[in-house]
Amino acid sequence: MTIYFNGSFMPLEQAKVPVLDRGFIFGDGVYEVIPVYSRHAFRMREHLTRLQHSMDGIQLPNPHSMDAWVAILTELIARNAPEDQYLYLHITRGVAPRDHAFPKPPVAPTVFAMSNPLVHPPAALLHSGVACITATDNRWLRCDIKSIALLPNVLLRQSAVAAGCAEAILIRDDAFLTEGAASNIFVVKDGVLLAPPKDNLMLPGITYDVLLELAAANGIPHQVRRILKAELFAADELLLTSSTREVLAVTTLDGKTVGDGKPGAMFARLHELYQTFKREVMRK
Repeated sequence: MTIYFNGSFMPLEQAKVPVLDRGFIFGDGVYEVIPVYSRHAFRMREHLTRLQHSMDGIQLPNPHSMDAWVAILTELIARNAPEDQYLYLHITRGVAPRDHAFPKPPVAPTVFAMSNPLVHPPAALLHSGVACITATDNRWLRCDIKSIALLPNVLLRQSAVAAGCAEAILIRDDAFLTEGAASNIFVVKDGVLLAPPKDNLMLPGITYDVLLELAAANGIPHQVRRILKAELFAADELLLTSSTREVLAVTTLDGKTVGDGKPGAMFARLHELYQTFKREVMRK
């Protein structure tokens, strides 16, 4: 595997991060994940725009322009073998003596990017859907920042794994849906696609954006609004989206069937539209 690390391409084994890196000490950094299909990065500029939002959120200057990032990541894709990949970008505030306050003067950020094979959801999973649990959203109030300090998400996702489930769906203040531990969640009721609003309590998903764009372009009724806990449990369908898992149907929630317990018509329509959209984008 070839990676990009602080200005150079190298084998993964050669990269070394000092123990005083603020990412290691404080989790002081941000990250981004970009899917790659047939060696074409999917919505790279939108992902890099989200990266900029995260960097702005922690007051970390971006070490590269948009065009420079595109050049680096395009080269990284070319240097790795898989046709379908996902890129992981990781930027910390850099190496400095341990102190909560930002280093003064600022130090050079640590910049890391790697490629891994992109494993698509198997056909059996698309046919059956996935099981999820609900959990209290006990994270901080800036979930719109894609922070590397992911311990709350790790613990929430692990609770799902321990229960034999694919994801933990998060409920804030015992009142309303926010997102999954590592995904966005859509509710379908009476033929209407419902999406939680993009605010500080959820990560603004790129796949989330695509699904809403596809709904608008294809006459699918949809609303973006606060979704109450009761509406989550009364859903006809639930959809889970992320950059690596794309679109999946949630067919079991807290051990109870969602709808008729099978992936529904809205899932089938949006999954097909998403796959068609991907192919069209890759041909451009």
